[in-house]
Amino acid sequence: MSKVMLFDATLRDGSHAVRHQISKEAIESYCQAMDGTGVHTIVVGHGNGLGASSLQVGLSLLDERTMLQTARKNLERTKLGVYMIPGFGTIHDNLEPAMEDGVDIFKIGCHCTEADTTKQHIEFLRNKGKETYGILMMSHMASPEKLLEEAQKMQSYGAQGVILMDSAGAFTPEMVKRAISTLYEGLNIHVGFHPHNNMGIAVSNAYTAVCEGATIIDGTLRGFGAGAGNCQLEDVVALLEKSGIKTGIDFYRMLDASEQVMPTIMKYDMGQDPISIVSGQAGVFSAFKIHVIKAAKEFDVDPRDILVELGRRKAVGGQEDMIVEVAEKLSRGMNSDNKNDVSYQLESLL
Repeated sequence: MSKVMLFDATLRDGSHAVRHQISKEAIESYCQAMDGTGVHTIVVGHGNGLGASSLQVGLSLLDERTMLQTARKNLERTKLGVYMIPGFGTIHDNLEPAMEDGVDIFKIGCHCTEADTTKQHIEFLRNKGKETYGILMMSHMASPEKLLEEAQKMQSYGAQGVILMDSAGAFTPEMVKRAISTLYEGLNIHVGFHPHNNMGIAVSNAYTAVCEGATIIDGTLRGFGAGAGNCQLEDVVALLEKSGIKTGIDFYRMLDASEQVMPTIMKYDMGQDPISIVSGQAGVFSAFKIHVIKAAKEFDVDPRDILVELGRRKAVGGQEDMIVEVAEKLSRGMNSDNKNDVSYQLESLL
């Protein structure tokens, strides 16, 4: 088995958990602590990627060039990565400046059935000789066969790997097995997995993905990320190494960074609260959590009902406006007669 590459999304996905208010000092201290630990790349930026800072999804404390330049100055042995969703960011406004700022690795993401939207961006980056990976978001919403079809498109564009993003924390272990094994058998490039922890199984799902052929795992220190958080890097390294799967990680240095730096960045420990669990079961984008709680308070409705309805509508990232619409309709009694019966509504989704 090939060595597993760990992609560290702490300074990108973790941004969701603090309303995108990660400071320059936090980026400096984190990069200094994690540089050379053996993670393949540290991905930096707004939670939704390059170009996403906005009133709709949240304004970053820092502009993205400041974030990238700060990280670059403090990384010598570990690669600097970015994430971008076409539509939020563009080649001219975001990818070219990121290259100027010394970014090594580019991850280009899209909804799991829309790989066509990444073609020009992946081809542009590969023509520039940049290490580039395709990301299929909300991947629980497509069959393994459809995911393979979309991943093969990304492979044809030049992507060096395709990572399935469990954006809602909705994957069960059996779903991971089917999806990852299908991609592993049908692609000639790296296969990766980005788990979220809404149902408390991010680490075990990551392990399952590796057993099925994944060679890339996305994670964060202490699971810092959207919703209930991500796959915790410390845990997955311990599990993989104990299972005889090499990661190349300096484990003690990673633990030191977790203990010394993360308390200054995180406002609270990640974990499974009722809203996150319902979000995962309903298949709703984890980063919607804060927006859902806000809308529920504004319209005096149960946030779980909002999540169930968003799941029924198959809402995806970028459709934050739908949250307010759903909350407003629920407040006027325009949902089902079983408004307060969350278990009934969840069963209708399964």
